[in-house]
Amino acid sequence: MPSSLNRRDALRLVAVTAAGGALMSQEAFAQEAGAATSAKSTSGLMPDADVCVITPEVTEGPYYFDPKLERADITEGTQQGVATTVRLQIVDGSCRPLEGARVDIWHCNAEGLYSGYANQTGGLDTTGQTFLRGTQFAGANGIVAFETIYPGWYAGRTTHIHFKVFLDERTVLTGQLFFPDALSQFIYQNIEPYSARAAARDVLNGNDNIASRATRASFAYVKELDQRYLVAMIIGVDPNA
Repeated sequence: MPSSLNRRDALRLVAVTAAGGALMSQEAFAQEAGAATSAKSTSGLMPDADVCVITPEVTEGPYYFDPKLERADITEGTQQGVATTVRLQIVDGSCRPLEGARVDIWHCNAEGLYSGYANQTGGLDTTGQTFLRGTQFAGANGIVAFETIYPGWYAGRTTHIHFKVFLDERTVLTGQLFFPDALSQFIYQNIEPYSARAAARDVLNGNDNIASRATRASFAYVKELDQRYLVAMIIGVDPNA
């Protein structure tokens, strides 16, 4: 991806690069939230999402723990990067929003590091830290929102955010949310602190095995706002699983 690509050019490429080159319609992505509504109604779905499918389950990865940090802002004021709002809507297979669902998210920072773990890239240790982790409970429209930064990357994986959805102690969906390669590449090449990294990414969406298993249902819609990006996705959970 040429470094001369500007941000708006990168966003225009979202629809054709989100799956690493496979053509995807913009309508396949979840859109930003509409008005709150009853959990029994489908009229409160994020508009123009053309799929209500059960989101494929994929690995949680090695970096999950349960700190029970119920909060919307997961940056802790310490993590530098491109401001990003992650908005997720939890629904069942009939597109009914699931009120009260617990949603955990976690992701690496601009340097590719997760909080809470030792022996990461470069031997760095973040044991005891909790940055870029949080929990929210869905309202009547099934929506949760987190304030964070655009995730960085680390060797062997494409850009992603992890999530877990808990309907109860028995019904848990573990998944990952993926980003357009064109936008990620623009940010990593042109914006600090991402651009300060000397290494180049070795995995994109097209050759990431987990992204392939997750299918198009796990690729987020991205919208440029005045001071941040909005990242939105509908997550389908089977209450009877």
